[in-house]
Amino acid sequence: MRRYCAHNGLSRLWTLTYAGRGCHDPAQLRTDLGGFFRGLRSSIGGGALPYVWVPEWHKTDHGLHAHFALGQYVHRSVIRSTWSRGFVKGKLLSDLPVGSGTREAARVAAGYLSKYVSKTFDAPQLFGRHRYDLAQGFQPPVRRLTADSPEDLLAKACEVMGQLPTRSWSSAEVEN
Repeated sequence: MRRYCAHNGLSRLWTLTYAGRGCHDPAQLRTDLGGFFRGLRSSIGGGALPYVWVPEWHKTDHGLHAHFALGQYVHRSVIRSTWSRGFVKGKLLSDLPVGSGTREAARVAAGYLSKYVSKTFDAPQLFGRHRYDLAQGFQPPVRRLTADSPEDLLAKACEVMGQLPTRSWSSAEVEN
């Protein structure tokens, strides 16, 4: 999901919540979101649209809501009219370093969505279902790198990415 967000510049975060008692059926949420994204595409011109969404259970007994990311500006009124089932909330990513570009913003957005993906592991009602969903046809190309050592592989990856990693971890650094 992180590569997908960065590749497609998905940096605009939204939350869709049901009105009333909410939605307690994961299959219904998926059906409703499918209709929402078809309607959204139609509302903004009908073309293909990269997006990713993640379900989350409310802390209260209100049921499910969905977080999603887009890569283009869509006015709140369009999102609200397309999601006719309840409430819409947009999140402005304001905690970015000065000079950050679309890729950096998309990585931060992916971090938020990844947090919600990890929460679904605590929701037995979502077991056996995808932890997130995304628009097809926008997958980043696979890039395979080979090297004779981890250091050489990291150097090749840095060359491809055009920068050093902000952090790295290796299981070899952990005892046992």
